Amino acid sequence: MDKDLKNKMLAEIGSIITGYGGKSYLAKYVFSFIHQHNINDINLFTTLPKEFRTKLTEDGFFISNLKIVEKLQDPDGTAKYLFETADCQQIESVLLDESGRKTICVSTQVGCRLGCRFCATGYLKFARNLTAGEIVDQVIVISADSGCKINNIVYMGMGEPLDNYENTIKAVRILADPAGKNIGIRRQTISTVGLPDGIKKLADEDIYPRLAVSIHTPDDELRKKIVPAAKKYPLPVLLAAMKHYNQKTDRRITIEYCMMEDVNDSLELARKLIQLLRGLHASVNLIEYNPHPGADFKPADRDRIKMFKDILMQAGIETIIRFRRGTSIKAACGQLGADRLK
Repeated sequence: MDKDLKNKMLAEIGSIITGYGGKSYLAKYVFSFIHQHNINDINLFTTLPKEFRTKLTEDGFFISNLKIVEKLQDPDGTAKYLFETADCQQIESVLLDESGRKTICVSTQVGCRLGCRFCATGYLKFARNLTAGEIVDQVIVISADSGCKINNIVYMGMGEPLDNYENTIKAVRILADPAGKNIGIRRQTISTVGLPDGIKKLADEDIYPRLAVSIHTPDDELRKKIVPAAKKYPLPVLLAAMKHYNQKTDRRITIEYCMMEDVNDSLELARKLIQLLRGLHASVNLIEYNPHPGADFKPADRDRIKMFKDILMQAGIETIIRFRRGTSIKAACGQLGADRLK
C-alpha cells in the first residue's frame, strides 16, 4: 500500500482516517494542510489527536516533499525550478507569467520514452513515472516559493502525460479539489505527442481537462522522422482518436505545431494541415522552435510563421503563435533537461 498522503485524493485520506477510528470530517483538514498550507510533517496536523498522529507515522505514513535544487529566472519573468525527488531523481518545472496570469508547466516523468527529435527531454534516458503526489508537489512548492496564485496548469514538462496516464489524471483531480489548490479542470491542460489509446481513455473519464495534441506536420512520413511515436501511431489512427474525443466530450482540441526552419514551415504544409484538420473541432498553436544542444534544428523565420498563421486563419482555423519565452534559462518548450545533455 502506498503510504504517501500527498499521493491521496480527499476520499482516500477519509478512508485512512476512518480506518483508524477517526471522524471522516478530519480528512478535509488533513488534505488542506497538505495542499493549501504546504505542511509535510504529520506531527503538525494539530487537528488530529497526538495518539492518532503517532499511529499514522508508526504505520509508515508520510508526506513526500520535492527539494528545490536550483531556481533560474529569465528577464521575461519565466522561472525554472530544478527539483530532486526522494530517490535522487531530477525533474524540471516552469512558472510562466503572462500578463499577470500564472501558469505552471509540470513534468509527469523522469526523462521520456518517446524521443521526439526536437525535444531535449527526449534525449534523456527514461528513469520512471512520477507519482501523482510528485506531480502535484511541483505546484505546491512553486506556489509557496513564488507566493502567487496559480491560474493554470499545463502537463507538458518532462515526459509524456498519457504514458503515465493514471498518475496524471489523479493529479488533475487532486489539484482541482476545492479543499486543496482548487485549480479547475478547465484550467488544466494535458499535452500529448499523440497516444490514441490514451486520448480515447481520456474521452471516457467523468472530467475533461483541456487536451493539446502535438502534430508538428500533416505529412505522415515527415512526422515519423521527427516524432518516432508516429511509426506506431500514424496520423489516420491519431485523427480517429481525436474525432472520438470531440464526439464524446464536445470539447475543442488544441493542435500544437513546433515551427522548424526548412523542416515543417513550408506554406504547402500549412495548406495540407487545413485539409488534415477538416472535420475536427480544433484550434492551432504555432510554437517557435527552441534550440538546445541535443538537436540541430533551427527556429522558423518569424515572418514565415506569421504567413503560416494567416493561411490557417483564412481557412477559419483559430490560430495563435507562441514565441519563445524563458530561453536564456532553457525553460522554453522542448528545452527541459537540456542543461544535462552532454
